[in-house]
Amino acid sequence: MNAREAVLTRRFYAAYRDPRSAVLEGFHPARHALRFGAVLEVAVTYDEHKLFALAERLAPESVPGIEAVLEVVTRERFTRLSRRSLSSPLLSICARPDVDVAAVLAQRAKPVVHLERPRNPGNVGAVVRVAAAADVGAVTVSGQDPWSPVAIRSATGLQFALPVAHMELSLACERPIVALEVDAEPLTTASLPADSLLVVGGERHGLPAWVRDVAHRSVSLPMKPGVSSVNLATALSAMLYSWRIAAFERDGRYPW
Repeated sequence: MNAREAVLTRRFYAAYRDPRSAVLEGFHPARHALRFGAVLEVAVTYDEHKLFALAERLAPESVPGIEAVLEVVTRERFTRLSRRSLSSPLLSICARPDVDVAAVLAQRAKPVVHLERPRNPGNVGAVVRVAAAADVGAVTVSGQDPWSPVAIRSATGLQFALPVAHMELSLACERPIVALEVDAEPLTTASLPADSLLVVGGERHGLPAWVRDVAHRSVSLPMKPGVSSVNLATALSAMLYSWRIAAFERDGRYPW
């Protein structure tokens, strides 16, 4: 390993452990990070031609931001830098954006999604992806880092499209808490306030009793008998889009 490779190796190994850094595994997280204002600090590839062919086809605006910091390494070195097998030949680092959770919660125009101790970082990323598409105010997560490389990769980097932060759910939350869980009242969206804090529990055990106790309302998705649950992101997507579509059909505009 030469001196240049040694510097890159230390940089990536440090970034994987640094809570201020985001490690972007693959092209798609990098293109969304750049699209929503991030600046790449360093990037590596083993196949410059394949990378820029992909970038020119899918997001040509991302090329300058990648090109400015790109280092070409051997495939062996790239594999050692990345912790997972990547379908696109790009690995990069940028700073995580600062998120003022209190300020986000104080802005009451849009709902905020909170995941209460999910187990799977891939599911966290999928939820972020749905939430960004539905244009919610933020995603907060307890018990899991929503900026882990796996979560970023699963979200295709859409953590940069809206505020995403770790947060412990507080009893002092001033937003109305709406719990999404099995065996609650069937979901109807007419009375859901736009500033709701939508709380979804973990994949295995759902919401703890104390969250159900403090929730202003608990709702469930209507499902075929015998089907006990759906994926976190699927449940959230069904809830958010049924809410938005019902409001549009009723009022002629989306609720946020």
